Amino acid sequence: MRGENVTKVSVFTLLGFPTAPRLQYVLFLIFLLTYLFVLLENLAIILTVWSSTSLHRPMYYFLSSLSSLEIFYVSDIIPKMLDGFLLQRKRISFVGCMTQLYFFISLVGSECVLLASMAYDRYVAICHPLRYHVIMTTELCVQLIVFSFGSAFTVSMIKVCFISRATFCGSNVLNHFFCDISPILKLACTDFSTAELVDFILAIVILVFPLVATVLSYGHITLAVLRIPSGTGRWRAFSTCASHLTVVTIFYVAMLFIYVRPQAIDTRSSNKLISAVYTVLTPIMNPLIYCLRNTEFKEALKKTLGFGSTIDK
Repeated sequence: MRGENVTKVSVFTLLGFPTAPRLQYVLFLIFLLTYLFVLLENLAIILTVWSSTSLHRPMYYFLSSLSSLEIFYVSDIIPKMLDGFLLQRKRISFVGCMTQLYFFISLVGSECVLLASMAYDRYVAICHPLRYHVIMTTELCVQLIVFSFGSAFTVSMIKVCFISRATFCGSNVLNHFFCDISPILKLACTDFSTAELVDFILAIVILVFPLVATVLSYGHITLAVLRIPSGTGRWRAFSTCASHLTVVTIFYVAMLFIYVRPQAIDTRSSNKLISAVYTVLTPIMNPLIYCLRNTEFKEALKKTLGFGSTIDK
């Protein structure tokens, strides 16, 4: 039936959040302020890390890389949302949609691998503290960061290549506020089983393998912490990785809830709402989780912004 009167889709329409016009302006203001706040806090982290010599260590290099990733992530999605809210321009070209999808998948994958690299950093710091500076060198840190981005962007290129080869015809309305894999494939009018298989296999490579590495790292960390005789020592050791563990938990819980939910509770409206919250909430929360309890970073931030002096009195 789909073979009749096929017209290939060259432009998609992002349905977004269909509401009353006045509410669209309210949403525009909310997401604009959120976007600006995400840019401000993550740029502050990057500036603080690179301008403070006391923070020139692997842990903070990873943190500044994560902040850079968050900036790219929100910049891939939110500007198009703002355009739709304010000017009601919801159309996006096929090439533009595939480009947005490519960067979205790449950045999510990069965060998976980067979080695994940060977990390994915490593993070395807690399980091999005397050899930390020998193992976790600046060179290794840079290699892990480059690998995080390089592997994810390479895998995503393959995924998007297979998805873009599908034929899209009939309806061109994406029931989402950005180009995501599931809404796009729902519009395909040809057999896309190969694209789905490739997407599944590569998702295991770029999502599951880093998760396994993260779990193994924290398994060793947990065993090492439990061997510490004093309660104070155990708490001090655990507190050094509590922030990262919180971010990892939020990230993977959100990913599993959005993409691995049972079909019975998978409604497009709830999926869009959860995706919107995740899109803006995690880039806001991650810097706060890492920095609010870190006295060293807070002092360096005050010095960078000119609000305080050095840690030493």
